[in-house]
Order: sequence, then C-alpha cells, then structure tokens
Amino acid sequence: MTVQATFAATVVDEWARSGVAHAVVAPGSRSTPLALALAADGRVRVHVHHDERAAAFLALGIGKVSRRPAVLLCTSGTAAAELHPAVVEAHQADVPLLVCTADRPPELQSVGAPQTIDQTHLYGAAARWFAEPGVADDTTRRSWRSLAARAYLEATGPTPGPVHLNLAFRDPLVGEPGDLPPGRPAGAPWHAAPSPSPPPPPGALAQRRGLVVAGAGAPGAGGLLDLPWPVLADPLSHHRVPGSIGAFDAILRCGAVPEPEVVVRVGDAPASKVLAEWLAGLDVPQYVVGSRWVDPDRTAAAFLPSMPRLTGERDGEWCRWWSTAEDQAQQAIDGVLASQPAITEPFVARAVAAHASTLVVASSMPVRDVEWYARPRDGLRVYANRGANGIDGVVSTAAGIALAVGEPVTALVGDIAFLHDTNALLGLSSRGVDLTIVVVDNRGGGIFSFLPQASALDRERFEQLFGTPHEADLGALAAAHGVGSTTVTAPGDLEGALVETTGVRVVLVPTDRHANVGVHDEIHRAVAAAVSSSG
Repeated sequence: MTVQATFAATVVDEWARSGVAHAVVAPGSRSTPLALALAADGRVRVHVHHDERAAAFLALGIGKVSRRPAVLLCTSGTAAAELHPAVVEAHQADVPLLVCTADRPPELQSVGAPQTIDQTHLYGAAARWFAEPGVADDTTRRSWRSLAARAYLEATGPTPGPVHLNLAFRDPLVGEPGDLPPGRPAGAPWHAAPSPSPPPPPGALAQRRGLVVAGAGAPGAGGLLDLPWPVLADPLSHHRVPGSIGAFDAILRCGAVPEPEVVVRVGDAPASKVLAEWLAGLDVPQYVVGSRWVDPDRTAAAFLPSMPRLTGERDGEWCRWWSTAEDQAQQAIDGVLASQPAITEPFVARAVAAHASTLVVASSMPVRDVEWYARPRDGLRVYANRGANGIDGVVSTAAGIALAVGEPVTALVGDIAFLHDTNALLGLSSRGVDLTIVVVDNRGGGIFSFLPQASALDRERFEQLFGTPHEADLGALAAAHGVGSTTVTAPGDLEGALVETTGVRVVLVPTDRHANVGVHDEIHRAVAAAVSSSG
C-alpha cells in the first residue's frame, strides 16, 4: 500500500535528518513497511537480530555510547513484550531509544486475530512518550514529520529515554513509497529544542574542604579534575583518570576518613554500598547534579541540572590526604594480588580494565570489582546497565556498543550473566564487530557469597537457592555459534589472552566462589592497614 510505505519512508527520513544512524530490526511480518523503509535509507545502518530481547539490548548499547537513539523495530504480539527489559533499563539509565512496535489495525483487535495483544502503553511509565497514530492515510500526511521529530526530541530531551510508537499497519504490507511530504530546508529536522542555561551556584559551594563523587552520566571527561576538590570517580563516570580517587571503597572501609564540608554528587550513584552509607552518615550539605532524581538516602540539599562553578580555594592538606590514601591503597591492592598463586576475580577486573579501551561490565560482581580495583588511567571508557541493575542483556549491549564505536570492545561478565543472554551470540560473528567477552566462571551466583545468606544458611540450602551451580559448557556454547574460546587458569596468561582484538572471542576464566570472598577480605584489610598507618 503506497500510503503506508510513504508514511514509513517519511518518518525514517525525518529520523535521519535528526541524527539517527542505526536501526535494529527483529524479523516479522507486520512490521514490513517500516523495515523496508529503514533498509532503503542509506543514512541508517540496519542490524537484524533473530531474538527481540537481545535485539533490544543491542539497540540500548548503541544509544548508551552514541547518546543518539537507535530505532528498535519488532512485529506485533509477544514480540513487543520481549522488548520490555531493555525499555526499562533505558528508562532507568536515561538512554535514548526509539521503540517501534508494529500492530494490527483496529478491525483485528479483540477478535482473536493471531499475534494480537493490547500494546497500548505496553511499557507504562517507562516510556518518556507514547504515541499511537493509527493506520496511516492521506488525511494525516501533515502530521508524519512532526510525529517522527517529536519522538526523537522526547527520546533525547533533558531526561533522555525510550519513546514508544505503536504503529498499526494493514495488508498489503509491501508497497512503494510515493512523494514524501516536504521537509525543512537543507535537511533540517522538523522540530528542534533549545539548550537550557545553567543556574547560579549555591553559596555553600565556596567551602574549602569539598568532595566530588562522580558516577555514570557525569559531564565532560577530564573537567572535574580541574576543580579544587578531590574527585571520587566511579569508572562509569569516565573520570577515573590519573589524579582521581579510584580506591574509594577500600579507603572508606578503614574507618579513619576525615569528613568534608560539602559534597557534590555528579551523575548516578556508584555501586559501592560502603560509599553510600558513608555519604548518608555525613552531616554536611550535599548537592546532586544531573537530570534525574538520584537520592536514595534522601540527603540532597538541592538538585542542580548542570555542574555549578565551585568557588572554594584548594585546601592542600585536605587534597594531600586523599591523594596519599589513594597511592597507599593502590600499592596495597597490587601487593595482595601479586601474592595470589591462582587467578582471582579482583585480578581479572584490574587486568581487563588496564588492557581495554572500551569496557562493558555486567551488574553483580563485575561492576563492583571494576569499581573497587580498576586503577585510574587515561583512555578507558566503561559502560554498564546500571539503570535497573539487571544482569540480562549485557552481551547484547556490548555488541551494540561495539557497533556504535567501531573499535575493539571488551565485555567482563559472570557466567550467569553470560547464560542469561546466550541469544546475543546469534549471528554475532557476522556483525563485523571486534568484541572480546571475558567470562568469570565461578559456576553460579558469586555475588551471593558476599551476602548474609551465605553464613545464615547451611551450605546445601545456600547452593540450592543462591549459589545455583550449573553444568553448562560455556566453551561449547560459544562454539555452537561459531565463536572461539580460550580458557585462562593462571594470572600470567590473562594478558596474552587479551591481546587479540579481532573478531568475536570468549575468554573463560574459572574461579572459586569461596576463595573469591577470601581475597576480597584480604585486600580490604591490606588497604585499611596501609591507609591507617599513613594517616
């Protein structure tokens, strides 16, 4: 039908004008008009994935690193429901995403037609904006460009996130587009949005002993280190560079940390529970900078949409305490890891973070180990799905990031996270990405060994409900998808396994869950002793 084809070609043209460069398509019939329009537009790179859930996280990864939404397209019915986990993550993490679910026309609703469910507001409050324009016809031509441009702006606004367009199409689904409604001159988008101006700084930010806590979404890599205060930098902030404080979790465990006069928290909260509890216990003004309400302990004095100007003078003694503590902590971590005869999970996190340029880490223990043990360095960008903190979809997300950056990417995941997203391997070796997937294989849910359940329950019950050992052969699983794997068992062999960056590879690192808890405790004790003795 020419009208439907013209509608689809118009919204794709408008998205390309706005800056869309990628689309992820899960195969299906009802979505044919938009799939054909995306494939026909040379400005948009189309990635096809058999599995809707993995496809959604692939699109999420593209948006996470590019900050421009990818179009995510699926057919009607339960296919649309499969996108929900990634839509929730995009909502929680402020990742732009253009979610397009194809739907049956009104006459096929509520009459038992196949692949038909109620898709209206399917993702609820997770969608920044929802639109259901109905089956396209000539009377709505003037609205098509506005619809597409608004969807892009809603996805990329002050609080970016997923937009859901539920698009009904009638048979016949294959057609040739006619003349498109005219667009703005010089390829400009139909709608544009102005940039907000920053607010004046609060007077409390003139204090001398201030502290900056930088998490994911912090602005402008490098700029925070020009401030007169120490910067506690989560790797996800992209500010963990030389001069920042990377070992803050271990330092704060020593219990002898001087208190600041004011705290500025930029971006999302780091994963460290120790840091969160320390901040919650401070009786000083705390300011949260960012577009989202990030204040789980309700300690914020004010919320600022952009980074204010800090006017306090540099307190040399205050800054020296933190830099000395950082040096002592890093030396203590090195000492403990060098003394371990077997490969350990902190060693893997530290080594991978030292080697990679773009690193994607799974929630659960990998994101914590990288946060705790990655040494500050230049040239590393770290990403994770910390909006909802789920472990699902991380390999697909990493593949999407690899597509967006066009350079080698390393993913650090646990065995359970890897198994949660095995469909990410479908067609992965033919996507033209360079992706190394490092799997820490402790045969179960390693993070639970750090929780009270591990000591409160007998071993059999703990393993049944939390340790959850599995018998999956991860190397064979990778091989079934045409992906090669290497197993590393000695610390000295890991660096060599990370050197090859061409194509898709899996590096398997077997570890022991019980021993892993022990080495973490040993590192914490060593850092506490070093920092206490130096202070």
